[in-house]
Amino acid sequence: MPPAIVLLSGGLDSATTLAIARERGYACHCLSIDYGQRHRAELDAAARVARALGAAEHHVTRLDLAAFGGSALTDRAIAVPEAGVQPGIPVTYVPARNTIFLALALAYAEVRQAADIFFGANAVDYSGYPDCRPEYMGAFEALANLATKAAVDGHRLTLHTPVIDLTKADIIRRGLALGVDYSLTVSCYQATGEGLACGRCDSCRLRRAGFEAAGIPDPTRYS
Repeated sequence: MPPAIVLLSGGLDSATTLAIARERGYACHCLSIDYGQRHRAELDAAARVARALGAAEHHVTRLDLAAFGGSALTDRAIAVPEAGVQPGIPVTYVPARNTIFLALALAYAEVRQAADIFFGANAVDYSGYPDCRPEYMGAFEALANLATKAAVDGHRLTLHTPVIDLTKADIIRRGLALGVDYSLTVSCYQATGEGLACGRCDSCRLRRAGFEAAGIPDPTRYS
């Protein structure tokens, strides 16, 4: 089983992505980032998902994006929006977060001699984040194959984004077919320490709408 790095947030999309990587025959080395997010229950969820889906390894890396602030997810002085998904880039966007996460995954991949990174970015049912777009993923893959010793030595890296063009309903159906237990996951931007979801933030609204569209009971635990 070739090794692959899977960025695992503990949410719905990344759990499905891990299941897809496993189905494709990879030994999955999961990477979760403790970046100072206010919804830290997702880290516990990531650990549960990694165990349930048989990850070869689950590593948590710590860095402090809260030191910069600039996002409702890292600065408690900025309220998480609860009025519904609005046009434009919301205040829950964390500046350069996915670039930082992918760079860490790239470093991890070189150390594990992995030629594949799996990332659960989604460009359909999402909140307007510019670093979830397919063109960005292609640009990062090109950067990775210019900037690493592995690529210079002839070992090209592939960035897989298997759910990027799926609706939330399609992601849920795909994950259930692969045995994902979504009750283990946490998507809420302001979940309690016990992982209870608020039901009002953009992420909760998109998740709940996905289960409704899929015709599947929502297993989310709400506060």
